[in-house]
Amino acid sequence: MRVAIVFNHPYEGSYNNAILSSVTKGLKSGNHEVDLMHLDNDGFNPVMSKADLKAFIEHKPIDPQVIDYNERLKKADHLIFIFPIWWDLMPAMTKGFIDRVLTPGVVYDHHPRGFGLVPLLKNLKGVTLITTMNKPKIMYSLLIGNLIKRAMIKSVFKTMGYKNIQWISYNMVKSVGQKKRVKWLTDIESRFSKFN
Repeated sequence: MRVAIVFNHPYEGSYNNAILSSVTKGLKSGNHEVDLMHLDNDGFNPVMSKADLKAFIEHKPIDPQVIDYNERLKKADHLIFIFPIWWDLMPAMTKGFIDRVLTPGVVYDHHPRGFGLVPLLKNLKGVTLITTMNKPKIMYSLLIGNLIKRAMIKSVFKTMGYKNIQWISYNMVKSVGQKKRVKWLTDIESRFSKFN
């Protein structure tokens, strides 16, 4: 299976990088091919320019990096996002990836009858979100309103018509002990080594 990973965290010593390493090890031990789109290292520009918007409307991307990401998405059997939750949402680069890379004519199209969207990534069997945050899960769900679920799962991928969407959320990351952090990494490596 070819797995595309969209990763967004600028600090190499972050727990998100440790998660990326464990997920990658797990996938490779399961004989999966990993295609990493490291937004920070790639210098991805999240800003939608006037030219980008025109290209978006015309279904003809013009940014070489966006075109490259589009071509790689077309080959993916599964898509994984790994990012921290900052101020209850995804970082700017992840949001920019959604805005600029998940484009009509490539990732989805409008239904010919005018109702809803149709998925275009024919190889894509599922999407997994892996996030970290420092809030308790119950607080994020009840008080904040579970914005990642509403924004990325419901408003983006389900609206586009994609199914088999999972969200793995690591909460209170700064507060938990080292033993639990190590266990999380061991568990996720094992999980993706059995991925199919």
